[in-house]
Amino acid sequence: MKKKINNFGEGIEFSSKRPNLKRMIRSKKFNTVRICLGKGLEIKPHPEPYAVFFYIIEGSGIFTSDDGEFTLKKGDSIFIKAKRTRGIQALENLVVLGVQDGH
Repeated sequence: MKKKINNFGEGIEFSSKRPNLKRMIRSKKFNTVRICLGKGLEIKPHPEPYAVFFYIIEGSGIFTSDDGEFTLKKGDSIFIKAKRTRGIQALENLVVLGVQDGH
């Protein structure tokens, strides 16, 4: 059986207008996405019905949750529970891996 290999670093593109989202894995129990935000871009704080774990692959940004604002850089991570607010502002070109509850 041939297995599909996901390369999280392949095809990284930064837009000055909107985040670049790539769905990597989708399953019943969890989903993974790669989010690329060009310097200065923002995903405005908003609530989501699912929990998410963010891991910063490259760059830095301000991550907003109900618990406050956190400046994170390469190698840092944050977990945000379901039904909580989350937002991201890129301080420099930012690549984030998101692992979400299945939805």
